[in-house]
Amino acid sequence: MKSTKKRSKLRPDRSQTLLKQLAAVPGRLFAGAFRQQYGALCFRYREYGPQVEILVITSREAGRWVIPKGWPMKGKKPFEAATTEAWEEAGVSGTVKKKPVGRYTYLKELDNGDVVPCIVDVFQIEVTEVTGGFKEKGQRMLEWVSPDEAARRVREIELKSLLVEFEPQGRKKRNRG
Repeated sequence: MKSTKKRSKLRPDRSQTLLKQLAAVPGRLFAGAFRQQYGALCFRYREYGPQVEILVITSREAGRWVIPKGWPMKGKKPFEAATTEAWEEAGVSGTVKKKPVGRYTYLKELDNGDVVPCIVDVFQIEVTEVTGGFKEKGQRMLEWVSPDEAARRVREIELKSLLVEFEPQGRKKRNRG
């Protein structure tokens, strides 16, 4: 008896397809300047368990783990744009540092299929407010995890390093006596 289930076609890994396309036209990738984006490294302190937890979210298209990030916004400073992205993509807000805690690079596939290299300046946000109603609710999953787990989940090597080595700025260290 034949199975009534339809067989799903094997789909190539999207990143492999993207890499093959780029390999065919390497000059196209770096023909223009890197594009600038701003990201939010959202964290909170826990009373029990790991001292710091980091917020990771899924991207809307591929469902891979990332941090909130986006393009520059007219009339907003970089740290303000990062704060806006955290609010719209994850429903979190808090105290933001005005200077980046790091940066990373990645390849962004645009809506038209073009691929551009991006530099993301990352701003730390100590989360003090979490809301259930935000612009992209239902389009992303959100999870609070340890820095090591956050690094394990993301793909970008430079972002992994930033997450593993993350030490919140501007907070006095506790005495260990």
